[in-house]
Amino acid sequence: MKTAPNFEFEARSPKPVCGVDEVGRGPWAGPVTAAAVILDPANIPAGLNDSKKLSMVRREVLFAEIMTSSVVCVASASVQEIDRINILQATFLAMRRAIDGLAIKPEFALIDGNKIPPDLPCEARAIVKGDARSLSIAAASIIAKVTRDRLMCDLSATYPGYGWETNMGYGTKAHQAGLATLGVTPHHRVSFKPIHKMLC
Repeated sequence: MKTAPNFEFEARSPKPVCGVDEVGRGPWAGPVTAAAVILDPANIPAGLNDSKKLSMVRREVLFAEIMTSSVVCVASASVQEIDRINILQATFLAMRRAIDGLAIKPEFALIDGNKIPPDLPCEARAIVKGDARSLSIAAASIIAKVTRDRLMCDLSATYPGYGWETNMGYGTKAHQAGLATLGVTPHHRVSFKPIHKMLC
């Protein structure tokens, strides 16, 4: 029986504690985006879960509830930064920026995944599948995904033909077809093998 995220990790951590998650490591286009969230224990939105397990409509509802009830910061690392320092280091950079940007400085960070970014401003713990185990990380996953999805939809209006409004920059057949007919945009990650091969 699968369990929903809970507040156990937060309860055992120094306060205030933030959850941190990212979205956009795998796409061929667009930034990698991270969110850091400090939940109010007395006002946690109902139904928080891994963003991938929620419908788009439900994510949007929870996004609004988290933004009004919690301390939130969203940050990104650009395509240029991804190409310069690689996707893992760019992900760490986005996470650090999100934590640094919180209006309340956390004493502890719960990081989704198995790696802790270097040079964080606080102590941290990495939690594998954290977005399905920690409410704070689940909240961060929702904020990061909704924010990045909105950005990719906006970019698709300027660069139509790649299907970014539905594939969010991932290498789907529609995205591949767009690349074949329209070429590479400034928002493509040229260090990623499929894009690099087209340019070389």
